[in-house]
Amino acid sequence: MDNMAAKPDETILDEGIEKGAALLTDERIEKTILRVLNTEGGARIKVYVDTCVHCGLCAEACHYYLSHDNDPRFSPAGKVRQTLGEMIARKGKVDREFMKKAAEIAATQCNLCKRCAMYCPFGIDVAYLMSVVRRITHLLGMTPQYIQATAHSHSVSMNQMWVREDEWPDTLQWQEEEARSEMPKLRIPLEKEGADIMYSVIGPEPKFQAQLLYQAAILMNAAGVNWTMPATPGWDNSDMAMFTGDSELMGRIKRQHFETAARLKVKKIVMGECGHAFRSVYDTGNRWLGWKIPPIPIVHAIEFYYDLIKEGRIKIAQKYAEPVTLHDPCNVVRGGGLHEKARYVIRAICDNLIEMHPNREHNYCCCAGGGVINCGPPYKMARINGNRVKAEQLFAVKARGARTLIAPCHNCHSGLEDINHYYGLEMNVKFIGDILYQVMEKPE
Repeated sequence: MDNMAAKPDETILDEGIEKGAALLTDERIEKTILRVLNTEGGARIKVYVDTCVHCGLCAEACHYYLSHDNDPRFSPAGKVRQTLGEMIARKGKVDREFMKKAAEIAATQCNLCKRCAMYCPFGIDVAYLMSVVRRITHLLGMTPQYIQATAHSHSVSMNQMWVREDEWPDTLQWQEEEARSEMPKLRIPLEKEGADIMYSVIGPEPKFQAQLLYQAAILMNAAGVNWTMPATPGWDNSDMAMFTGDSELMGRIKRQHFETAARLKVKKIVMGECGHAFRSVYDTGNRWLGWKIPPIPIVHAIEFYYDLIKEGRIKIAQKYAEPVTLHDPCNVVRGGGLHEKARYVIRAICDNLIEMHPNREHNYCCCAGGGVINCGPPYKMARINGNRVKAEQLFAVKARGARTLIAPCHNCHSGLEDINHYYGLEMNVKFIGDILYQVMEKPE
């Protein structure tokens, strides 16, 4: 509890922002801002900005505001006023020092979680407005260094972790061999045309969390699923370009993902426990490409687990005994509506679910999503200080008996681990798949 006091965030010099700003002229800044405002945003931006009456109702919805002792600079309306509002009022006539601050606010002080939009009486989407600021700073070459490096990886390799083309199938073969010690006939089928499912994951799984591929293979084989995975680029469903403002690259990433599934002639794509990737494939990416809906149905892991358990294709040997609580990820709950299906799954595999409050679509963000954790170590403490309210929420649910924190999203999982360690919560942070693998019946 000693770490619960609010701490002032230090000034951070980010090479991605600093070096980009050094190359700017006032003329280029003005031209870029007006281009985005007049051609890409247009009426939507004007309606949102003109409609805001600065009532302050959005402030109480923001974890940054609450965690910084109600500092108005961290309120959603305050962040808009300091960035896009000034750009509009000055008609793009702002300088590089202003743009440096705007880049930092948009990229590292807003998770695009959209909780504030739920409390705004006019439904103003501040996440969209912050995304517009990120778009402007991207076009000016002012993206934080770490997340820009990840976007570069997407551009070159079509995955976010610089996984080479030969490393990907090698990793799958390795996990197949490991899993055969448990299920001797298990296969991870590659490039199988006409399967019911293409299973897709995010870049960190083969790079750092290969056990998740192992667990998925056990689940698929135990349930008798007709599935496949691609051996080529297009297997990674993550998308940091969505958060840097590089919409053109975002479109490339999503097109290759869907075209890979189309090439394999699968009926649907099932993706692992990731929130931002789900948002990218069901919403942002396909819309940039001009598709009203994704060309191939997308199913998040939560819904997939729900279907398997409800249909009796996966049976539970013995429920997980330690009391658990559930973190509702913004992109799959507030954005995707999977809160009740997540609870169905958890109650099926766990003895005791203790709800944190608030929960479901009202839950506080993990403070890692929206690309914020991907801005890297320079902003780690700003991120942790910016979510003191989450630590308080978790201390409260721990006091009621919860010992395991389930976070069905990669960024949430990583961000909550940071909060768990820094604030001394001493909870076990797990994916749903970790527990499902542990408690399910496995064929001999």
